[in-house]
Amino acid sequence: MMPLQPIACLGLSHRTAPVEVRERLRCTLLDVEPLMPAGDGQLSGKAVPTAVTLPSTSPSFAAIRGLVILSTCNRLELYVHLAPGVDDARALLEEVLAAVHQTDLRPFAHQFYFYEGETAVSHLLRVAAGLDSLVLGEPQILGQVTGSYMAAVEAQTIGPVLDALFRAAIRTGKRTRSETAISSNPASVSSVAINLAQHIVGDLNGRHTLVIGLGEMGRLALKGLGHRGVMAVSVANRTWVRAETAVARFNGRAYSLEQLPEALLAADVVISATASPIPVITESMLRPVLRARGERPLVLIDLAVPRDVDAAVKNLPGVHLFDVDDLQSSLDESLAAREAAVPLVEGIVQAETAVLDKELQQLAVQPLIADLHQKAETIRQRELERTLRQLGDVDPQMAEHLQRLTRSLVNKLLHEPTRQLRTQVGTETAVTYASTVRELFGLRAPGD
Repeated sequence: MMPLQPIACLGLSHRTAPVEVRERLRCTLLDVEPLMPAGDGQLSGKAVPTAVTLPSTSPSFAAIRGLVILSTCNRLELYVHLAPGVDDARALLEEVLAAVHQTDLRPFAHQFYFYEGETAVSHLLRVAAGLDSLVLGEPQILGQVTGSYMAAVEAQTIGPVLDALFRAAIRTGKRTRSETAISSNPASVSSVAINLAQHIVGDLNGRHTLVIGLGEMGRLALKGLGHRGVMAVSVANRTWVRAETAVARFNGRAYSLEQLPEALLAADVVISATASPIPVITESMLRPVLRARGERPLVLIDLAVPRDVDAAVKNLPGVHLFDVDDLQSSLDESLAAREAAVPLVEGIVQAETAVLDKELQQLAVQPLIADLHQKAETIRQRELERTLRQLGDVDPQMAEHLQRLTRSLVNKLLHEPTRQLRTQVGTETAVTYASTVRELFGLRAPGD
C-alpha cells in the first residue's frame, strides 16, 4: 500500500491537447522560480526577484515541498510533493500555471489531467517507460525525464520524496529498454528508411546521404541521422534558404530542387519526402547522373505520397528504389514487436512501483524518528545542565562522562522503538504503530 505521501501531477499531452495549446502553456522551472516566496516559504532557497506574483487568493507556495516540471513538445506535467493538509492540490497547481502565463486556464480545463498518490506515481513510471508516448517506446522521453530531474536538482526544488520518485522513473525507463524490445525496433517510417539504407550500403558514416524535402518526414529523417552520428548529409529543398539552415549541423551542402542532378551525383543514399504533386526525380534526369557516377550504386528511398521518384527509375542499372509500401511491412513488424513487449514493461513498472513504495514509506517514517530523537535529546540536555548546576564545580572529565552516559541511556532506550518503526514499514500495523509512538511521546503529527 502506498504511504500517505501527498504527491500530485497536473498535466496535458498529445492525447488531450492540440499542439497550439501545448505551445501556449509550455513552461519550465525557470518560469516558476520567480513565483516562489522569499523567506521560510521559499522552495529553492535562492534569492529570486519576483517577476510575477500569485493571486492573493492562491494557495501558498509554502505547501509545496518539492517541484519538478516535465516539459517536452508532446507534454507538460507539473509534479509536486505537498505538505499534509492541502485540500485541493489541483487548484494549487492550476493557480501556479495560471500565474506563470498570466492567463485564465478555465478554457483549457477539459484538456488537463490530474493524478494523486499512487496514480501519479504509476503515470510517471509509465511515461518514462515509453508507454504513454506518441510513438510507443520512443527513447527520447527517458532523456527528457532525466533532464527534468537534473534541472530540479540544480534548482534545489526536488525534495527527498520527488527525488525518490524520479530516480525510480529513470530506473524504470532504463530497465524497460535493456530488458524488453519496447525501443529496440524502429517505429517510424523515417527510422525504418535509415535502417534499410544501412542494411544495403553499410555504415552510413562512410557514405553521403541526401535528404530531399523539409516537411515532417524530411525533418524526422534528418533528426534520425543526427541521432546516429551520421554527418555526411546534404539537404535539397524547394526553398534553398531552409535547406541551408537545416544542413548547418551536418558536413554537407544545401541544394535547391533545380540542383538535384548535381546533388544526386554526390549521393550514395537518397531519402525523399517532398509534397510535390509530380515526381521530382525522373528517369530522364537520372540517366546522365548514373553515367557520370560510374559503377557506384544509388539507394533511393521514397517516403512521399504521391511518390517523388518515377517508378520507371527502378529499372535503371545500379538503382535500388524503395517506396512507403516496401517499408510498411518492416514498420508493422517493428510496431508489433513493441506492442508484444508492453506486458513485460507493465510488469517492470509494477515491480519498480513496489520498490518505490517501500522507499517512500521509509521516508514517511523518518520525520517521526527524527522528532523522537530530537525530543529525547532536548530533555537529555536540559536535565544534564540542571544536574551539573546543582552539583556545582564539576570536574570537566566527570562532566564528559555524564555526557556520554546520558547519550548512551537515551540511545539504548530509543533503539527498540526506532527499530520497530523501521521494521513495521510496509505492514498493516505501520500507521497504527507510528500513531501510538507519537501519542506516547507527545509528538505532534505533520501539519498539526
